[in-house]
Amino acid sequence: MTETIAENAGSVMNTIPSIFNENHISYSVFGGSEVPTKVLIPVTCIVMSRNGRQYRSMVLDNLVQKGFEKIISVNPQSEQNVIVGLSQRYPTVKFLVAQENASVGELINLGFKTAETEHVLLVQEEMCAEKINFTPSIAERLSKLNQFCVVPRLISSSIQRIPVVFAPSAKKSVFTVDTDISISDGQKTLYSFDYAGFYSREKFIELGGFDYSIESRYWQKMDLYLRAWLWGEKITVANCFEFTYADAFPEDDSTVDISYLRFFLKNIIPVFVKDHAVIMKKSFLSFKARSSCGLVEAWKQFKDAINWTRLNQYRFKTDALSLIENWEKKNED
Repeated sequence: MTETIAENAGSVMNTIPSIFNENHISYSVFGGSEVPTKVLIPVTCIVMSRNGRQYRSMVLDNLVQKGFEKIISVNPQSEQNVIVGLSQRYPTVKFLVAQENASVGELINLGFKTAETEHVLLVQEEMCAEKINFTPSIAERLSKLNQFCVVPRLISSSIQRIPVVFAPSAKKSVFTVDTDISISDGQKTLYSFDYAGFYSREKFIELGGFDYSIESRYWQKMDLYLRAWLWGEKITVANCFEFTYADAFPEDDSTVDISYLRFFLKNIIPVFVKDHAVIMKKSFLSFKARSSCGLVEAWKQFKDAINWTRLNQYRFKTDALSLIENWEKKNED
């Protein structure tokens, strides 16, 4: 089955999205016409593809054998020629191929929109070339936690452990992230390294997913995961499942740029007062000092953030300063 879905809503507005998947991208659907003969894990596995891999067939073989209820392969625009043949070989796998340039976050949003199960296992393709340590009992255990996201342990092909525990901090009034080399089961972490994890689809959608208006991969990622914590959700590490990279794992570029400003407006400036969040107008000076925008554009962006925060004011359960100050305490909960 091949289906092209044009959902482009026209020109992208440079405002903060107010709903999940607000910016629809055009994409094609290949395969997925057959139902798995035996479902062992009632979970959707979303596997992200960065580019053509020599071991792609091995990855899909490994995933199909696990018995997921549905497998969704999400691919950038450059992958379409490869996918056509694969969709015929793996008829139970649904392949989504973007028909325009899209950020990683937008592609993941597309995968979650397409998934229909209560829980989603999100992995990168290069994590699944070797034996996959994910079973029905692990899925059941993780689902009982009822969390937004549970992240796995990750190692490289050289048996080097990859840091998966991160803590929020602030240095000279700039939001930063500290890495914790220790890993214990159930330990809190600010975000998921390379997006890998076991997710509640409902919570992902309620949080709004990834913000397409943030161009930086790093700050787009930080925006969603920090928002999850500010809105009362949890992200923890589980020792019961682990993935190994077949290739070198990516490094984050945390350069403070214009994307940071959007992240700053949505997550750092809001202050929690009694039972809701608010952006004080006096914070504009702090924002303007960080912005290279002119006065009119800076105020437009600031006002947009005020409106977005007001719309979601009762979703907030804390603010960034309190989260940072109480992080160690939270790890003891």
